[in-house]
Amino acid sequence: MQGSDRLPACPSTLYSGSRHVLSDLFGPRPCAAILFPLPLPEAFDYAIPEGMELEPGDHVAAPLGGRMAQGVVWEVKPESGGRALKSIEHAIGGPRLGEGTRRFVDWAAGYLVEPPGVILRQVLRSTSALRPSPVETVYRLSGAQPQRQTPARQAVLEAAAGEAMSAADLARAAGVSGSVVKGLVDLGVLIGEDRPTDPPFDDPDPYREGVALNQIQADAAITLRRLVSAGGFQCALIDGVTGSGKTEVYFEAIAELVRREPEAQILVLLPEIALTQSVMDRFEARFGARPALWHSDIGQKERRRVWREVASGRARIVAGARSALFLPFTRLRCTIVDEEHDPTYKQDEGLTYHARDLAVARGKLEGALTILASATPSLESLVNAEAGRYVHIRLPGRAGTAQLPEIDTIDLRDFPPEKGNWLSEPLIAEMDQVYEKGEQSLLYLNRRGFAPLVLCRACGHKMKSPETDRWLVEHRYTGRLICHTTGFSMPKPKACPECGAQDSLTGVGPGVERVAEEARHRFPDAVVEVFSSDTTQGADAVRALVGRMERGEIDILVGTQIAAKGHNFPRLTLVGVVDADLGLAGGDLRAGERTYQMLVQAAGRAGRADRPGRALLQTHQPDHEAIQALVAGDRTAFLDAERMMREMLKLPPYGRLAALILSGPEPERLENCAREVAAAAPHAEGVEVFGPADAPLAVVRGRWRKRFLVQAERRVDVSAYMRAWMARVKIPAAIRSSVDIEPYSFL
Repeated sequence: MQGSDRLPACPSTLYSGSRHVLSDLFGPRPCAAILFPLPLPEAFDYAIPEGMELEPGDHVAAPLGGRMAQGVVWEVKPESGGRALKSIEHAIGGPRLGEGTRRFVDWAAGYLVEPPGVILRQVLRSTSALRPSPVETVYRLSGAQPQRQTPARQAVLEAAAGEAMSAADLARAAGVSGSVVKGLVDLGVLIGEDRPTDPPFDDPDPYREGVALNQIQADAAITLRRLVSAGGFQCALIDGVTGSGKTEVYFEAIAELVRREPEAQILVLLPEIALTQSVMDRFEARFGARPALWHSDIGQKERRRVWREVASGRARIVAGARSALFLPFTRLRCTIVDEEHDPTYKQDEGLTYHARDLAVARGKLEGALTILASATPSLESLVNAEAGRYVHIRLPGRAGTAQLPEIDTIDLRDFPPEKGNWLSEPLIAEMDQVYEKGEQSLLYLNRRGFAPLVLCRACGHKMKSPETDRWLVEHRYTGRLICHTTGFSMPKPKACPECGAQDSLTGVGPGVERVAEEARHRFPDAVVEVFSSDTTQGADAVRALVGRMERGEIDILVGTQIAAKGHNFPRLTLVGVVDADLGLAGGDLRAGERTYQMLVQAAGRAGRADRPGRALLQTHQPDHEAIQALVAGDRTAFLDAERMMREMLKLPPYGRLAALILSGPEPERLENCAREVAAAAPHAEGVEVFGPADAPLAVVRGRWRKRFLVQAERRVDVSAYMRAWMARVKIPAAIRSSVDIEPYSFL
């Protein structure tokens, strides 16, 4: 984490108007600074009506711009200083926003160069949770028996013998009409009682036995328990190979914390929704209770329940995607970032932030233990560990008898696939042996769809999204062309839109669907399935596919990065990386590191339990340092070369970066604005500003884009620099600006 530790000031200012204005005749009145979840620069002062008691964190309604708006009391002041202020309309009630959450909002606003209300909007994601849980009437058996028994009544009695249910659920379970249930209620056979529709989450049991740990794991657990007992903020990096038991080790830290502090709250961040099911199952096995789950796919009812239970301090353990970081914890004592290296923790749309960095910051603000875990830690985290800022915990071997897979390359210059195909003969031969033994193969290609480019054989026209200059990806399963940047979708045309040639559009290059098609052709009797975000949408679909893979019902799985993260498939013994060079090209400063991490994660799926595994990497660059390091098992050599390059160029973690992106509907007006913004850039020692330049992705959703890149020495507070720069310019309403601190994407 490279942001400033200082909390930016949250100024309050006069908000005057005609309604609810206090007269000076009434003398000084207490007032409150109210922060609204809107892109406003500061909190606004309001008078507190006589008889209303408020504290920081209370939710209130107050007039704003001619309407009533919901906000949060950020500060209570003893008097207004004689100013005429609008008055707060009423208190809303609900769980108060804790001090730690409010401090985090202020800090994140300063670090990310955003108005604090924008951060608050991330926190207040379920305002209906401020109201008490709705109640429903459920029914249970009273012990009495009806004088006249019928098959329908007997079915209801059998259904009611278990957990209490609503009348509708009871009728559905018994397969009868609602009148049968009502009749039994009238007879006193069923007794009704009210209960919340949003029940609390079960508390974890920290005294349940976990799996037996080997000596290295036990030593790591002891280190974490010591950090728990020490209390306060500490950051630990669990650096362990795939299958080394990182999860079981941090489970021991959770158990120790809950034993010591039963009211403590723990947050576990996961990079993929697809991982939540297996993690939830492991939590339940270890603690006898499933965590509260938070991600974009949960419904509004569950979102309301989780938010309320977290804000009230009753949800002890929360597992979720990056947005869970903004939940209103009241007693956050531990944050765990699993697969901390994963680039999906960086959000590039809307509010731009890196969840790992903000998790470390929130841990420091709340005095909470922060644990980062990865088989391939980011260079940033490793440098922090080596410098002593993080406690470095190493798990060098796999748990139990499992061994790391043997890794080899297939040089595609020597073994090119047949024309129109993408699998080389050595890989096919290895897959054939695995199939004959009744084991499983994974073909990994981090490219969705059937083909990444569709062009016309007659005129060469390339199909692009009308709102951007991205190529449209062909999805053979749905027969559509899709832009994965904007979401634009259209049926694949019968004729070229440029020259009109019929049936001339053809897909170029492989996606996972195309590789799966080739695998089915090569192995016609095998069960081949695709695992990508397009083909397995939603938690239920992911859970079903993972279950089929674990039971051995799939012979060949073809997947994107979603298949390479955290899954344990006991029969999987071969991983074939279709294009190990994917990601090495381009201007991304982390391209080599990301490729290395991706290959390690993918190869790590092979060989668990007592089955040895093997990984084969198809590549045109077998001598690339990332691929050579992976084959040799020499992470140190790769990291030494990577850090030497970064240090020489003063790139993170040895320097600081920030990006400014401008976008507008008219290229000329955007160009003029970019020049004015460039002229306003402050001159500061140790800071260089590059740009404006056309973004590599020059048009997105019909808006043209310009980029600036700020490179600074490590000692420079780039957030403060960007705030000073933005204060010097007035961006026209038609132009949008976005600041990205420590950018990961350079598109």
